[in-house]
Amino acid sequence: QVQLVESGGGLVQAGGSLRLSCTASGHYPMGWFRQTSGKEREFVAAITKDGAGTGYGDSVKGRFDISRDTAENTAYLQISNADPEDTAVYYCAVRTGPSGPNYYFIRSEHYDAWGQGTQVTVSS
Repeated sequence: QVQLVESGGGLVQAGGSLRLSCTASGHYPMGWFRQTSGKEREFVAAITKDGAGTGYGDSVKGRFDISRDTAENTAYLQISNADPEDTAVYYCAVRTGPSGPNYYFIRSEHYDAWGQGTQVTVSS
């Protein structure tokens, strides 16, 4: 059973920055999604197993940055120029199924293990 441990959520002012972390108990492609009450889970960012490739949702391009420490099996989501619309519970996910080293995944159904979620609140 894959274990995911998220950290780094909290309160940030609009225009500020925050970094989320997610450590997995193995080496997998990783992604971040977010969800607010009453809405579907939204793709935020994803990164390949080797860390060389990344993808972003349209609403966060240019403001968020995903990276990973492959030695520590940890992915990071750097939130910059935060906007109140970024307020959500952020979930880390990994795909334990087959994948090449240079593939990342943007659909939630491609992931099969999820973190517990961490709340990010952006105040205006």
